[in-house]
Amino acid sequence: MTTPQIAILAILAAAMAMFVFGRWRHDMVAVAALLACVVFGLVAAEEAFAGLGHPAVVTVACVLVLSRALQNSGAVDLLTQRMLPKDIGAGRAIATLTGLAAFLSAFMNNVGALALLMPLALQISEKQGVPPARVLMPLSFGSILGGMTTLIGTPPNLIVAGYRYEATGRGFGMFDFAPVGVPIALAGIAFLLLVGRWLIPARKQAGGEGFVTDAYMTEARIPEGADAEGMTLREIEAAMREADALVVGLVRHEVRLSAPDPWRRVQAGDILVVEADQKALPGALSRLGLALEEDKPAEPDEEAIAEAAAAQPAGETGESARKSAEDEPIALGEFVILPGSPLVGRSAADLRLRTRHGLNMLAVSRQGERSRARLRTMILRAGDVLLVQAAPERLADFANAFGAAPLAERQVRIPNKRDIAISIAIFLVAIGVAAFGIVPAAVAFAGGVLAAMATRVVAPRSVYNAIDWSVVVLLGALIPVAGAMQATGAADLVASLIIDTLAQGNGIVALALILVVTMTLSDFMNNAATAAVMCPIAIGAAASLGASADPFLMAVAVGASCAFLTPIGHQNNTLILGPGGLRFGDYWRLGLPLEVLVVAVAVPAILFAWPL
Repeated sequence: MTTPQIAILAILAAAMAMFVFGRWRHDMVAVAALLACVVFGLVAAEEAFAGLGHPAVVTVACVLVLSRALQNSGAVDLLTQRMLPKDIGAGRAIATLTGLAAFLSAFMNNVGALALLMPLALQISEKQGVPPARVLMPLSFGSILGGMTTLIGTPPNLIVAGYRYEATGRGFGMFDFAPVGVPIALAGIAFLLLVGRWLIPARKQAGGEGFVTDAYMTEARIPEGADAEGMTLREIEAAMREADALVVGLVRHEVRLSAPDPWRRVQAGDILVVEADQKALPGALSRLGLALEEDKPAEPDEEAIAEAAAAQPAGETGESARKSAEDEPIALGEFVILPGSPLVGRSAADLRLRTRHGLNMLAVSRQGERSRARLRTMILRAGDVLLVQAAPERLADFANAFGAAPLAERQVRIPNKRDIAISIAIFLVAIGVAAFGIVPAAVAFAGGVLAAMATRVVAPRSVYNAIDWSVVVLLGALIPVAGAMQATGAADLVASLIIDTLAQGNGIVALALILVVTMTLSDFMNNAATAAVMCPIAIGAAASLGASADPFLMAVAVGASCAFLTPIGHQNNTLILGPGGLRFGDYWRLGLPLEVLVVAVAVPAILFAWPL
């Protein structure tokens, strides 16, 4: 191996380790890998950020905006209402939801599709008495399967199409993925509906509004004269157990004691760290006269008060604006943190949720782990479930501004017929123009975004909020890194290892190996990153065999999309972790046989549609 090959393989190995470790965001790791390539002379400094202008990156950003247009118009809500009558049974409801998720994911961002359907899925779970995991896991997996059927269904498909264009001068078309993706999606969905229910855990944990979560972790202050004042922790724990709650810590003078002496007597002003589900929480607190530590009036900052005063009729003062804000009705909302949310990696104190946004974070539910931090300083993660208190309109703003999906039935959105017609028309025209090759997909969808802005289907000021910039940065950074892998010959080196050592020169075995390796990587690292790493190897493998690159690139597209073994491989798997009451090890029970099925269907489908 040459020095550049050693350097690029070492950088990629380090990046993949950091992707799997998960301590750093995927976009941070990608940028670090790119800068390392620049430092070692593997990527020219002036070309370092050329990936941000790659057609795949532009198309991903534009599809996210057009997906937001469909959501905002109410088109998805209308479709859901038509397909899910109120008297529908549990089995039919799960089948309909899973099929609908797959269909929507073929044309819009699959995380957005899942976030739209998840509240309805949880409502059906409660109404039909079905464990939430048995509704949510097929819904998540179905949305992932549906995404692989079209060019715009998932970022890996766009990346694969970009590499094909670079290798052959012609990219994959809008529906070139369908001959392989549709059979896999149909087989996978049939498996999920017929066999899945026996492989998905059915826990009976209680959660708010009928869905399953781990118990919430919250903080309760002991007021002066409360029944709990002067009691020992042992006595309080006994009383809490009767209310189906548990004391897991004590805070005194801003110091948290995670395992306090059970004979310690509590004082007024002490804070108890309590673990309980939402239904049990009020009883646990009232039994001992406790008050939620975060259950305080919002403290809007002076800027917010000034804005409210400016909106008051003439003659009213800023004090009346303050009083108006304080008199807002209060409601509770439960939200799951979406991947890529600005909440991830930050705490309530960092975000100034109470003072700046008028929100009280009352409790947090996190699967399989207790945090040792105070509630207000707890670093939030994707998949955490938050119990938030605020005025109803502030709760809706919170979901939109902070990338959180509500877990109760969403507020009724009256479909706007004009916006529905325009958004669907724009989307169909963009798809048609790209499908017939009139202009490249990036240009077609960029035109669609411009049309959506011009017709006000998407407000121009919210366009940039609709884009997941972490995905854009990830793709833009990794594309030059993957290019360096090709330029140094490292991709050909890895491909030769696979072809000569493992596949023994057999094209079909090599194809299956590329698929399985890609699928395995995608289970532990971002799917777009997996596609960017594996595409050069796939092209090298095809060259070693003297075969067409198309079937090998298609294997990468399928493998990168099929992340079913872990909650970290795909954003949708992370999204259902908290609401479904799932654990890390629950995914492989259904995911492993599903991945075996995908390989069994994908290999012959690829060979039939894209011969070697």
